[in-house]
Amino acid sequence: MNDQAEALRNLVKQKNGLEASRGTRIITVTSGKGGVGKSNFSLNFAIALQRMGKKVLVFDADIGMANIDVLMGVSSTSHLYHLFKQDKTIWDIVQEGPAGLHFIAGGSGFKDLLELSEQEMKWFGGQIEKLHGMYDVILFDTGAGLSKETVTFIEAAQETIVVTTPEPTSITDAYALIKMVKAKGIDASFKLIVNRAGDKKEGRQTAEKITMAAERFLQVDLQSLGIIADDPNVSKAVKRQVPFTIAFPGTDASRGVEEIAKRFTESKQAITGTSQDGVKGFLHKMFRLSR
Repeated sequence: MNDQAEALRNLVKQKNGLEASRGTRIITVTSGKGGVGKSNFSLNFAIALQRMGKKVLVFDADIGMANIDVLMGVSSTSHLYHLFKQDKTIWDIVQEGPAGLHFIAGGSGFKDLLELSEQEMKWFGGQIEKLHGMYDVILFDTGAGLSKETVTFIEAAQETIVVTTPEPTSITDAYALIKMVKAKGIDASFKLIVNRAGDKKEGRQTAEKITMAAERFLQVDLQSLGIIADDPNVSKAVKRQVPFTIAFPGTDASRGVEEIAKRFTESKQAITGTSQDGVKGFLHKMFRLSR
């Protein structure tokens, strides 16, 4: 761990002027209900972006159900909690997973974020700000449903990806989440992923149901990013604790994630953060919302 932290510090020194040229997009991934494959999508989406040459950091912000490290088969020794308590620096808690993906293990630590003192928040902010310009995308995998913490991440992030499945309860809960965010007066930019679709037709129909309802009743322009097939190789990969895009490349689910990553990078909003938004903008909103 010490060697990895030192390597990350050296990377900062080598890329001292990078902040001015590389924008950092802050993305929240969430869902209306649990069990839709949200964390699995977050992990494999991040790996797909990494393979396309983007530098990605995944924050496991799923309070109480943090499992990104488990999905990768990686044992985490450092968590966000250590940063809050000022026991370790940001570079001490950034860990490396498969395909060179950087991640930060979460858990209950994110709940503590909303209860930090002013001095603790200043320390935390100073540490997180060091990430600016080091990554193209920082992805927060939040909990399902609309907890206070999830709402904070949705409002502070630049974009929010909502994961659903074709199941009626999943569709209803995804729509309800968007509706509740809208009712709170939060101006969020939503994108939709349909996971575990039986075929492309079912996936398209599911996406159309939600996007049309969001536009008609909520006046929300909900963009569909893509569809991921209901692929038996996904559960096999979970049992092996290996991301399915690594364990089973070229299968239906892997191709779906790759197409989504490609569509994401080609969108006008993607990977275009500036020093006025990115990590600094996220922190500004986070501090304001936590007070």
